[in-house]
Parts: sequence; C-alpha cells; structure tokens
Amino acid sequence: MLPDELLQAFRTVALSPEPDLAVAALMIARVAYPQLDAGPYLEQLDRLGREATARVNAATIDPRATPDYVDPDVYARIAALNQYLFADLHFVGNDLHYEDPRNSFLNEVLDRRTGIPITLALVYKEVARRAGVGVEGINFPGHFLLRCPALPGSRYSRDLIIDAHHGGALLTEGMCRELLQKHAGGDVQWDHHFLAHATKPQILARMLLNLKRSYVRMYSFPQARDVTELLLAVDPLALNELRDRGLLAYHLNDFPAALRDLQRYLTLARMAELDQDERDEQEQIWEHVKTLRRRVASLN
Repeated sequence: MLPDELLQAFRTVALSPEPDLAVAALMIARVAYPQLDAGPYLEQLDRLGREATARVNAATIDPRATPDYVDPDVYARIAALNQYLFADLHFVGNDLHYEDPRNSFLNEVLDRRTGIPITLALVYKEVARRAGVGVEGINFPGHFLLRCPALPGSRYSRDLIIDAHHGGALLTEGMCRELLQKHAGGDVQWDHHFLAHATKPQILARMLLNLKRSYVRMYSFPQARDVTELLLAVDPLALNELRDRGLLAYHLNDFPAALRDLQRYLTLARMAELDQDERDEQEQIWEHVKTLRRRVASLN
C-alpha cells in the first residue's frame, strides 16, 4: 500500500494551479520504485531544457518550408525541438512492448528514451516549457497528442498538432480523423472537442489509467490497487475507481476494504445517471457485497 503522505503529496501537486507534471509523474513512478529520488530526473529535464533553449533560439526560419497559415518562427522552433528530441536524443515510441508498465514511468522513459504517447508527450511538454515554447496536451481518444497553438493576435491562424510517439510528426485535421478511426473504430463520429486542451488532472489520470490497465493485464493486482489509490487521491468520488479499488481488494482477499468500497460505490451509484450496462453491473456488484458481508461476518 502506498503511504498516506505520498497520496496527500500527489493530490496537492496534481491539483495545484501551477502544474508541475514532471514532479507528479515521478510520484507515480514510486508505485514501482518506492525509494526513487526524483532529483536527478528533474535535473536531467533541466539539462535537456537548457540545450533545447539553445537549439530553439538558433533555429533558422524558412518561410518557404512552413505550412500554410503557420507562423514561420513557431514552425522553426518546433522543428528544432523535434530534431533535438527525436533525431539527436532518439526518443521513440515503444510499439514493440507497448503494454510494458515501464512506458508509464517518467524515470524509465528518460533512462530508456522510449515510452507511449502520453509519457513521450510529457517529456516533450516539459522540455518545451523549459525552452520557452508553449505546448499543451490534447486528450485525443486512443492516442495522446500535443498542440503548439497559434499566437494570440497573430495573422497566422493554424495550430501545430504534434505526435510525440511518432517522432514529433505534425498532423493535419484529416490525419487526426484517420487516427481516430484507427483507435476508436468507425462507430465514433468526429468531434472537434477531441482536440480540446487537456488539463493537468486529465493528463495524470490518463497516465494512471494506462498503467492500471497494464497491471491488471499482468494480474499484478497489488500494483493496480496502488494506482487506483492515486486516481482516487485526485478524485475521491470517481465511481469507477472506487468500484475497481473494491474489486481489487476482493482479489487480494482484503474483504473488509472490499466491502467498504463496494458498499460506498453502490450508495453513490444510486444517485448517478447510469445506462443499462452500468445498472446490470450494479447487480453484479450487489452480489459481491452480499458474499463479502458473509465473509466479513465470519471473521468477527
């Protein structure tokens, strides 16, 4: 179980008005590395940021190579950042072992220079921030993306959409539509909200959900439970996470904790608007609760 002080510290950082994603991400890594010292990794990001600053400031502006409606200066800065991170440092998406939990830990991504879309995007975002380049996350379905927005008041109107998993590839809206079909299937209709800005809690929650899925697939239930604790530290009323923490406790034979969480889930779910599948699931949870009540009673 994660220590209470880590959960409280994570909640404080995750919900702070001035985000420090790297610090929060390194707290997540303590699920697998309880004694992790975040200092060297923050220093590494600072070093990358200093070199990126030099590269960005020296970038050559070529209006002829710039896509239509894109600020040539912004394009040159992003091109310099891409050259540094992907061509020179060789950060790359880990397609071969995508489900490896190490892809979700910032320390491992920095050590191995490989990860999944959201953790590579986090590295990109943190290095860009240190280099004075404004980049924000996009919580795109199935594949996290980045955006370097057009400068307010500029005559250049087009944002740059960046795919950190594929070497900083710059995507058009048409390419984003194709990406949606690849990851979400033909039943999902395009919506411009898919390109909306991702908040810091959304980014951290998505990292944690990826990690939880990896651990569940590996039947690593203690670690999956720890990840769920971090999710609930950010949002104590997240129904699905409350349910999952209870089910994970059940798998781990922690029957009192399972009963507590699943009973609370049922109480809160009664006040929520649920679809038919969710109502059917409630019936299954209720059966678990009845079993747990008998087991807990037998322990007393």
